[in-house]
Formats: sequence, C-alpha cells, structure tokens
Amino acid sequence: MRASGILLHISSLSGEYGIGKLGKEAYAFADFLKKSGQRYWQILPVSPTSYGDSPYQSFSIHAGNPYFIDFELLEKDGLLKPADYKKVDWGKDSFVDYGHLYEVIFDVLRTAYDNYKKSGDKALADFAAANEWTADYGLFMALKFAHGGKAWCEWEKPLRMFEEKAVEKARKQYADDIGFWTFLQFEYAKQWAALKEYVNSLGIEFIGDIPIYVAYDSVEVWTHPELFYLDEDKKPIDVAGCPPDVFTAKGQLWGNPLYRWDVHEKQGFKWWIERIRSACTTYDVVRIDHFRGFESYYTIPFGNEDAVIGEWRKGPDMKLFKAVKAALGKQRIIAEDLGFITKDVAKLLKASGYPGMKVLEFAFDPSGKSDYLPHNFKSPNCVCYTGTHDNETIVGWIANNDRKTLKFCREYLNVKRNKDIPFAMIRAAWASSAETAITQMQDFLELDNTARMNVPSTLGGNWIWRMQGGELTDELAAKIYDLTRIYDRLGEIKKKK
Repeated sequence: MRASGILLHISSLSGEYGIGKLGKEAYAFADFLKKSGQRYWQILPVSPTSYGDSPYQSFSIHAGNPYFIDFELLEKDGLLKPADYKKVDWGKDSFVDYGHLYEVIFDVLRTAYDNYKKSGDKALADFAAANEWTADYGLFMALKFAHGGKAWCEWEKPLRMFEEKAVEKARKQYADDIGFWTFLQFEYAKQWAALKEYVNSLGIEFIGDIPIYVAYDSVEVWTHPELFYLDEDKKPIDVAGCPPDVFTAKGQLWGNPLYRWDVHEKQGFKWWIERIRSACTTYDVVRIDHFRGFESYYTIPFGNEDAVIGEWRKGPDMKLFKAVKAALGKQRIIAEDLGFITKDVAKLLKASGYPGMKVLEFAFDPSGKSDYLPHNFKSPNCVCYTGTHDNETIVGWIANNDRKTLKFCREYLNVKRNKDIPFAMIRAAWASSAETAITQMQDFLELDNTARMNVPSTLGGNWIWRMQGGELTDELAAKIYDLTRIYDRLGEIKKKK
C-alpha cells in the first residue's frame, strides 16, 4: 500500500525544556501528521545518548532516553510541582545543549523519584520484574555516576570484569540509585506507550531504528563480552567502520566493538532475536542500520586513528534473518542498504524480502544512470527519501552542489529556479513508484544546513536541531495533504474516512 511519512526525531520537537519530549509537543506533531495525511512518523534510536550525543552510540539498546521524559506529565501524576522544573534554567539556545542538560535534568528527575517512593505505588517493582534488563542497566548507570561518568573499562578490575562478588556488593551498595535509573525507564515506558497508543489511534505508525552495532561503553558489552570481539581483558581487538570512498578519504572510524558471529550462531542468534523482538514491540516498523554489514563488514585494528587500514569479513548473511523469522514470524523491517553495495549484499536484500532505501540527494548524476533516480527504481518494494539524518537538508544540498548537477536536477524535476528544487524533490519522492516516501521535517520547512541533523565522521554540533514554535501551520499541513492525495499515499487514513 502506498504511503508516506515525515522523519523527525523526538529530540527535535519544540518546547521550553531544552530538548523535545514525549508530552504535548509530541501529541501536537502527531495531530499535524494526521492533518497532512501521513501514515508514518520516523524517528532515530531513542536510547540514552552518551558522549558525542549520538543516538547511535548508547549506553543500552533497550533503555529509553530519560531526557525525553515529559515534566508536565510527571506533574499530572503528582510527582513534580511546577516550581521543580519551571524555575530551572534550561538555556536560551534554540538548539539542544546536551552538556547543560546533563548538568540540570537529573536533579529534577531525582525529585520525581523521591516523590514516587513516598507514594507507596508498587507498579515500579512490577515493571522491573517484567523487564529483567533493567537490573543490569540500573547497576551500570549507578556505577557510571559513582565513577564520575567514566566508561566501565576504567572502573576497578572486579567491577570491570563483572566479577560476581563485586557485582552483588555493588547491587546492595547502590540499591537506591539502581531504583532511580529503573524508575526513569518505568516513566519513559509509560509515557512512550501513551504516545504510541495515541499516534496509532490516528492511523499513524512509528518507524524506529536499530543501529547495527552497540557502543563499547554500554551495559551489553560490559555484561556479555563473550558476544563481542574482545580480548581476555575485555579490550577491543578490531573495531567497526567504513573504508575510504569518494566522500571520505580516510574512511569512517566508528570504533564500535564487532560481533563474534560464531558465538551468536551457536546460541541460535538469541541475543539478536530478543533485540529485534524488543524493537518490533516498541515500534510498528523497524529500520535496521548498515544492513550491508550482515553480509560482510569492515574491520579496523583497534588503536588505529583512521579507517584506511582494514579488511572485510563475512557476516551471518541469511542465517540470522531466517532465525529471526522462525522465532518472530514476518516482521516489518526496512533495510538501510546505502553505501558500498556489492552483488552479494543485493542478493541478501532480495532474499530477506525487506524494502531497501533510495535517497534522491544521491540521484542527480547528470548521466541519468543513477539507481536512485525514480525512473530507475526496479521495484516498488523500497522507501524513497529525499535525504536521511546523515544528509544535508535539500537547501544545504543546493548551496553546496556544482552547477552541472543542479542543472540536471532542475531539468529532471522540471523547475527553472534552484529555490523551487526542495518541494519539487519532495514531489518526485511522493510521485515515485516506491511503496513508501519519507522526507525530513527540515525539508518541508525548507531550512538550510544549520538544521542538518548529522555530519558523519565529525564530532560536535550534531543531533542538536530543534523545531521552533509555530512552524506546524495548517497551510503547510494542507500543502502536504494535497501532495499525498495526488500521489495516492493517503493509505489507511483515506480508508478510515
């Protein structure tokens, strides 16, 4: 069924408390999606961010980001008073200041936890019992704060090596702190469930995101080192990244630990099955990042400063996805198949049956031969994007492109002026044969690269863009609705009328 959606991360919602939250602004955006005839709200990973602020480098694959917990909803539940959070300086900048948030937000959330403990409510204990991962996650975060934010690899050896006596002693010593971090997950889960129920009631679905790799400084690597390519002292042997290409002369050094796929296979891919099960419960559709890494993945010796020296190794290929299907049945998954795609990767994508991605910002090679041009789409089983979170905004793309590319782009989109390209490119995505079309909110607002979400291989200044109040106008909703109607993408919303 033809449908469309908008990519906007939770952090980018407007609001007065430093970062987007799961409260009224999220509900208002859902209403905007309904008015504009959209079927999908796509977001980035919602896990807690670590140093560098990337949602793709998290302390946990299961946890939700406590920054997104809405204070007004906590007040409604009697856990905060207005003065507890309204008198806090959340900063005047329109962008997210993660460093400042880190300094001020946990005192507010701790107040909510202290008030919860006084309530006598037992739901938190039930939540912890039903979500066993919170025990190790709560301990991990409690110890991280007790060690001044240091990575687990810098803790004293008994804790670093997850020795039973040291771990059990820490569970008792930091019981209240563990309770606090579990409480944050309890509140996050409650607020997320309420938002998702509302969004789904409008005929809209969430597309979530699974990063292929986990962060080294994560509870998963700390507690299950046997699943990762580490030495006996739990230090990485090789790490993840991408080789040099036309965009990056020295490649991309991500630094994530690699998987011991032989161990995962011996365990029946249980860890991955549970990870995908969790994601498919949280979201309606799941995008798997760096899908090509399941066919073969690039490895870089630990300690190298760039990705120039490395080698390709074989991944689990269809064995993993057959195991997932056997355990979970058919799931709604999108494969991020961008980058260096070989025949073997294309073969894996076809065998999986998952839709891949087409990005129009990559399409306008003047030769007209690009696979990303809509007339070259080989199948409607794909998702057409104008750009992703790693791309420039369309306005930024225009500003930084060469004359020959822009001339061909204008010719292809049948517009005379560069300023007409943004909406024309969106129109091309919506008009394409792709079953699903998605555009970033920044591109509907025609913003320049100051609104760009991420510049790969750079640190600082990423993941910080936020909407401002008043941008979700009825006029814009009507414009998007008309586009969606014309190209038969109203989907379920159309049927419900």
